Amino acid sequence: MNGRERRRSDARHQVTVWHDGDCPLCRREIALMRRLDTRGAIRFVDAAGDGSCPLDRAAMLARFHAQEEGGPLLSGAAAFAAMWRAIPPLRPLGVVARNRQVSAVLERLYRAFLRVRPRLQRWLARHEARA
Repeated sequence: MNGRERRRSDARHQVTVWHDGDCPLCRREIALMRRLDTRGAIRFVDAAGDGSCPLDRAAMLARFHAQEEGGPLLSGAAAFAAMWRAIPPLRPLGVVARNRQVSAVLERLYRAFLRVRPRLQRWLARHEARA
């Protein structure tokens, strides 16, 4: 095993991310995260599909969830920050998000997003249907 393979192997699944595979917005975001996750450090689980969930499926689909290896289950902005830390180009943002004030602002923004998410999902679904 060469150095690159060893780093890729060591980095395998540092974070597990549960996402809504039925949500067109979520599918696009997860597709981007998969492309950025060149080290394979994230295990993506479709909470809307057959993937196993640590909580009730409805609760998993209501908010974004992630878990760093050996850590607690995170949701909302903290879950995004955990995912970002596993992706080298986004890692600085994830590290900054560990700051309480930054985390609080990101969580408020995430909650605001959750209020408009259903409209965005409907719009994107219509847009995809026309394409």
